[in-house]
Amino acid sequence: MIIEMSRGATKDQVDHVVERAHSFGFEVQLNLGTEKTVVAILGSDTGKVQTDAFAVLPGVQSVTRVMKPYKLASREFHSKPSKINVSGVEIGGQRVVIMAGPCAVESEKQLMETARAVKECGAAIVRGGAFKPRTSPFSFQGLEEDALKMLVKVKSDFDIPVITEVLDIENVELIAKHADILQVGARNMQNFALLKRLSKLRHPILLKRGLSATIAEWLTAADYLLAEGNRRVILCERGVRTFEDSVRFSLDISSIPVIKRFSHLPIIVDPSHAAGHFAYVPSIAKAAIAAGADGLLIEVHPNPQEALIDGLQSLTIPDFKRLMTELRTIAEAVGRVI
Repeated sequence: MIIEMSRGATKDQVDHVVERAHSFGFEVQLNLGTEKTVVAILGSDTGKVQTDAFAVLPGVQSVTRVMKPYKLASREFHSKPSKINVSGVEIGGQRVVIMAGPCAVESEKQLMETARAVKECGAAIVRGGAFKPRTSPFSFQGLEEDALKMLVKVKSDFDIPVITEVLDIENVELIAKHADILQVGARNMQNFALLKRLSKLRHPILLKRGLSATIAEWLTAADYLLAEGNRRVILCERGVRTFEDSVRFSLDISSIPVIKRFSHLPIIVDPSHAAGHFAYVPSIAKAAIAAGADGLLIEVHPNPQEALIDGLQSLTIPDFKRLMTELRTIAEAVGRVI
């Protein structure tokens, strides 16, 4: 249930609505806008309470039932697009934000070479995996804390934010001390214990879509991150598993306009994991920007043939430079910049 307060509603009037919600045993989230306040009434049985119970209260302009399973990620709760500031980089604004770097941090030389190159090409954020979720326990699992220290060096030397993945609760604090954005991978989209822990942070969280998740399930998972007041949530479309086997995953390009219609959260696209092959990455990346994506998460490696993970889907530095030139043309065509 979403309650929109009138312009100029007083704090006492808002508090009265909150007290009424608590009297029914419901949780409350406030969206304190510059013009008006929106109150989200949260609970499994809000449908049992008549909307008039809130509509009659002073200062209430309207009461709307939200039939979708997600509430806080919805446009009803926050009508304007959210913009997430990451160390001076705004995600969700006019700029299409490019996040680029190696799938996994393999060495300081590899990471620093890649970070320098992608920043020179126009990337705004450097990506690099420190802890890697692998299907096989015998595969490279990442350099872990050593990689985090290398990412900090990237931040210091190149004055650029970094993003890396968090796999479990026990490493949340450690990664939060080193990274600007914490990424929740596709396999963890419905790891609710992890999402609840991350919701208590105020770090930006990038939430990837699950391998077979619907958009509603994805946005409901985002509600877990928003529920404790962390408003800095970014969605990432990376493709879903279908019967098609010519690519690694089938990128759902239609999810971009659907998210823009029903949610206020910014959405970026990971063309590398969707493609599974470097040859397809440029086309998918350009299509994503044309469809309205707020950014891209692209894997770049100085020598993909020697990569320990996902070399086949990684762009070389010259290929990334060429792609950035092409992306600027697409962005300009849809009224945006890179």
